[in-house]
Amino acid sequence: MSDASLPLTPALQRQLRDWLQEDLGRGDLSAPALPPGRCQAHWISKASGVFCGGSLLDFLFRVLDPAASVQLLVADGEQVSPGQRLLNLEAEAAALVAAERTALNLVMRLSGIASATARLVADLEGSGVQLADTRKTTPGLRVLEKYAVRCGGGVNHRLGLDDAAMLKENHLAWSGGVEAAIKAVRAASPWPAQVIVEAETEADAIAAVAAGANGVLLDEFRPEVLSDLVPRLRQLAMQRSQGGAVVLEASGIQPSELQAYAATGIDLISTSAPVTRSAWLDLSMRFS
Repeated sequence: MSDASLPLTPALQRQLRDWLQEDLGRGDLSAPALPPGRCQAHWISKASGVFCGGSLLDFLFRVLDPAASVQLLVADGEQVSPGQRLLNLEAEAAALVAAERTALNLVMRLSGIASATARLVADLEGSGVQLADTRKTTPGLRVLEKYAVRCGGGVNHRLGLDDAAMLKENHLAWSGGVEAAIKAVRAASPWPAQVIVEAETEADAIAAVAAGANGVLLDEFRPEVLSDLVPRLRQLAMQRSQGGAVVLEASGIQPSELQAYAATGIDLISTSAPVTRSAWLDLSMRFS
């Protein structure tokens, strides 16, 4: 089970309220058909996977019924199986029905990402290589999708452009090369920024390490090339004046080749696949 946590920041609370309002519109036209008073319901899983998003539910249901009760039977990051009961709910019937779709949509989406991440992480077990996400996330859902990656056992890369400087081919071309790009970023940053260089050639990778990059993202290199290049980059990093630590990351790979890349000696494999290719985990709410 993952030890990931999700703070319900004011910004996230506003988003959750807005998503509920998007579905409610001018009001639930089906509400008059519901009985008055409190009702009970529960969620079940209809497939195997990793549960994620339960930490959102207490807030979501309490927006519509401050007295709502959510009893989680599984934690975020926990494996679930078909037919397993996930949580119990008690609230006004109108609140349960009105929040049902928004709550299920979010949790099924996040659980799908966590499940896909967990499958890839399992392929790396014992290798010492971590699986990282990317900034290929759904606008508005970045914090939640990256939380789902952590629940699946992955690690988060940059949350945004202000977390670290990632210098890509355009930066290198427009600034005059690797060394010039790194120097410009370090001179202008208001704090000691981590600088990562995306290298598409061996020459750029070597130049990045020599110029003091904290990390090198080795994009679309074949495993056999990395097996030769990674030790050379490690040796070069040990010789530089800034110290010997450099994070070497492989990207632009096929998930089916994870083990081959892990054997090259890299530190990280980054992939957008859990976010961009995952299917929702099928869950259902049943009324008692």
